[in-house]
Amino acid sequence: MACLHYLLLTLATIAPWSLADPGWNEEVLDGIPYLTFHHADTNSKLSVAATSSSICETTPNVNQLSGYIAIDDDTNLFFWFFESRNSPETSPLVLWLNGGPGCSSMLGLFVENGPCYYPEDASSDSDPVLNSESWNSYANMLYLDQPVGVGFSYGNTEINSTTQGSQDVWVFLQAFLAAKPEYAKSRFGLFTESYGGHYGPDIVRFIQLQNEAVDQNNTKAIKIDIMALGINNGWIDPVLQFPAYLDFGLSNNYRQLINESQFLAGMELFETQCKPAMQNCTLTTGTSAECNEAYDICYYATGFDVAETTNLDVYDIRISAEDPPNPGKYMYQAYLQRSDVKTAIGAQADYVECSDLSWEQFYSTGDPSRSFLGELTEVVRSGIRVLLWAGDADWLCNWVGNLAVANAIEYSGQKDFVERAVSTYSVNGTVRGEFKTVENLSWLRVYNAGHLASFDQPQVALQAFRQTMADTPIEAT
Repeated sequence: MACLHYLLLTLATIAPWSLADPGWNEEVLDGIPYLTFHHADTNSKLSVAATSSSICETTPNVNQLSGYIAIDDDTNLFFWFFESRNSPETSPLVLWLNGGPGCSSMLGLFVENGPCYYPEDASSDSDPVLNSESWNSYANMLYLDQPVGVGFSYGNTEINSTTQGSQDVWVFLQAFLAAKPEYAKSRFGLFTESYGGHYGPDIVRFIQLQNEAVDQNNTKAIKIDIMALGINNGWIDPVLQFPAYLDFGLSNNYRQLINESQFLAGMELFETQCKPAMQNCTLTTGTSAECNEAYDICYYATGFDVAETTNLDVYDIRISAEDPPNPGKYMYQAYLQRSDVKTAIGAQADYVECSDLSWEQFYSTGDPSRSFLGELTEVVRSGIRVLLWAGDADWLCNWVGNLAVANAIEYSGQKDFVERAVSTYSVNGTVRGEFKTVENLSWLRVYNAGHLASFDQPQVALQAFRQTMADTPIEAT
């Protein structure tokens, strides 16, 4: 069957389309009225439900869109778009993706960098409040639930690899930009975290290859002005990052996780068992079985199983299981299950924060064991500004491993980057981390932050984000 792309949107605040426009029709889906529009150039069907809701972004005159793109009948990806609070017509366009694989970008929206959040003292029946450090104070922000089955996305398609998912993300961007042509010429950035260390480099490379096809007149696609990639606490290259569990476990600023004898034993197992197994598994070589075996060997060889025998939080080792949770942090999960909220944003499925099935599908192909250092290297070599940053209390995708990845990127500035000493990174005179930049590559360690660095240090995150999207090196203020 030919692939018919559908873009299904729910519009909040001010609707830029109406039945008065040529080509629009009415449609009702599960009780929600939509305006539908067939866009011939992209073979797309645009469906828009107009509301006057004040969901999440309540700043006056700031528009938002939410809904679905159906890649085909079995792949329906949910997204939420927020216009920039300041000069949206000249602001860059940024796509945010959470990792997993299989975790919803609503986590990033409500906990890390979106327009609204739940404060620690919020009541269970309350609505979220405005986030003054939201990234849409600077950029037009897109949040996408992918792959299928994650967040509000639904369908029966099995997405089992990073490269497969990248194509769906590109189709979404093409359809969105065709539907909103005022953003088609915008500077574009992709920011992601965790398993986004796989997603980010592969998606950017896919965009670049499609842009080359546009330049060669081999496609009528919209050329995307990709100019920045940001990855925090990313899982990028297993061979470099598995031994970092041992380095970080032995020595970090918060608590010693393993002793010297465990470190030495783990390093021996890494060299004799883990590394050889991983070298049989690359992006293009190694069977799924070989890659899965390599992952399991390395998991136990490098001491990560310590997490199974301790009460620490691997995403933030400052936290123990006995510590009371932040009551407001994840209150948005219940909010997103409310029928009035789902209707307002046009959600057609029940919310799934992280999909175990998605993880199992990616694991079945050995995807977590495959390195995306090569794709990241190509991105850096192309001149796109790249920021690798990490909260330094995260063990799962720790800053030690992220620095090892940054040092391994073979580009014109590599020697200088490796040899350059770190400088303090401050926000308005307060030291919040350390960093180094050579040419278009920056690395940042964020103090007193875990895996969700934007949640723990929102001012640091916003400053580094703004500097990167301005196509300038990050610097202390």
